[in-house]
Amino acid sequence: MSLFDPSCDPLLALLRAVLVAIVAFLYAAVGHGGATGYLACLGLTGMPHEQLAASALILNAVVASISLFSYWRAGALLPRLALPFMITSVPFSFLGALVSVNRAIFLVLLGAVLLAASLRFLNFFQPSKTLNLAQEQGDAANGLAPNTAPLSLPLSLPSLTLAASIGAGLGFVSGMVGIGGGVFLSPIILCKGWGDMRQTAAASALFIVANSLSGLISRYLRGGLHDLALFPYLPVAVAAALLGAHLGARKFKSSRLQIFLGLVLALASLRLFLEGFSIFK
Repeated sequence: MSLFDPSCDPLLALLRAVLVAIVAFLYAAVGHGGATGYLACLGLTGMPHEQLAASALILNAVVASISLFSYWRAGALLPRLALPFMITSVPFSFLGALVSVNRAIFLVLLGAVLLAASLRFLNFFQPSKTLNLAQEQGDAANGLAPNTAPLSLPLSLPSLTLAASIGAGLGFVSGMVGIGGGVFLSPIILCKGWGDMRQTAAASALFIVANSLSGLISRYLRGGLHDLALFPYLPVAVAAALLGAHLGARKFKSSRLQIFLGLVLALASLRLFLEGFSIFK
């Protein structure tokens, strides 16, 4: 596996590094690894689709790990919320990563994933009013800005059967496309009222790390980790993620960042749909 491609245009490498840094900062702030963002940025700047999934998974695992640590330090991580989904998502992510798809199908699938992610970040999926009210009251009592402290109410968690079924589906699709699956899991948790925004972010980060590593192992075993040219991007992703995760877990409300992310991903999704369907024609 090569982490540096000397033939890459320095200006192109710089552009990709800047985009990766922005994605890492924004996604880490809301508890995600950024695979959908990396896929969009690196894909739209001409990186071959064979390299996209593995490259995004590596960046995803690194950034989500940083985000997970920050949310754990902030007291937002509830393992019992994420682990039931991961029982099946991890092996199914491994299986999904074994599936090879042609460029047109990959672009359409990726466009659908980005569209789902954009809906998530554009606040189409929100916690229940009871969770929101309790969150705001708890923040006010602790002298914090709105939505910056984890909720301490007892949670209504999904049954093991339901969580395992959801995890299997999310894991397979995530492994096939090359993401960790947090953009799918977090709206489900929010819509069902299984966690507040911070707990959802922490659970998603753990889910993303596990599935990303599973997908990477699968791709490595089938020889899919080579010539990734990641060297210019890893250091800036780590630095940006450290800052974004710290601010997101402790300092500021993430709603504006989520809206910005949603708009960017919606545009990227449209671009990928157009390119993918043009190949089909």
